[in-house]
Amino acid sequence: MENSQLPRVGRYDFQIEPFHCDFTNRLFPGHLGNGMLNAADYHSTERGYGVAELNVSHKTWVLSRFAIEILEMPFAYDKVAVKTWVEAAKKFFTSRNFTVTSPDGQKAYAYGKSIWAMIDTNTRQPTDILSIKNGIILNYIESEESCPIVAPSRVVIGHDMPFARKVDTHYNDVDINGHVNSVRYIDHILDLFSLVYYRTHQLRRIDIAYIAEAHAGDQLLLFKKEVEADEFVVRIVREEDKEIEIVRCKVKFVKD
Repeated sequence: MENSQLPRVGRYDFQIEPFHCDFTNRLFPGHLGNGMLNAADYHSTERGYGVAELNVSHKTWVLSRFAIEILEMPFAYDKVAVKTWVEAAKKFFTSRNFTVTSPDGQKAYAYGKSIWAMIDTNTRQPTDILSIKNGIILNYIESEESCPIVAPSRVVIGHDMPFARKVDTHYNDVDINGHVNSVRYIDHILDLFSLVYYRTHQLRRIDIAYIAEAHAGDQLLLFKKEVEADEFVVRIVREEDKEIEIVRCKVKFVKD
């Protein structure tokens, strides 16, 4: 099938692996995020503008903002369908949406919205998305499919935040782009909350803004502040340069 014949919306089926679940038998939020990002990669690759093809011309996708809103987390061995599509594309940014449902679409587990940039892997600077194959991504814009959550926020936070933890980065933190993986930041942020807290609370929404890159060997300083009941903001910087923000994040929990 030619790329131009593919549907704008892609669907990818997954089974929840038990080793990807937490002590409540529910899927870890990080693995939910990975499932969405895997679907994004499958979708873009099938349509001719995926990471492997971009790498040939020294380009790649980087995630700029990501919001996940969880209605109900699937359990071990549940089967889920992840749908994804590009909602809009401009010269330097594109937005991509996600839904996670039961295979028959009757139960909604989660929704996601994301903002992506394309960068030159040599200069690490933004590059023109619409220059790829004469703007091929524009053939796959889908603006009618429903994703009923608000777009990722800028996560405006102050600097007067209590220190929470220092995290060393290692081999398992780094992805194919050579920097700390987007989802690993989510894992480190969610580790700021105790098992006792997770026994009575579930994550409802996470908004994360990726500001700068970190690499293996960097020491990350995490600062956390509760801004409303069960709603927190988190700021991540490198220890060697505390003025440069790496990540800003807001997380909202609900009580079981």
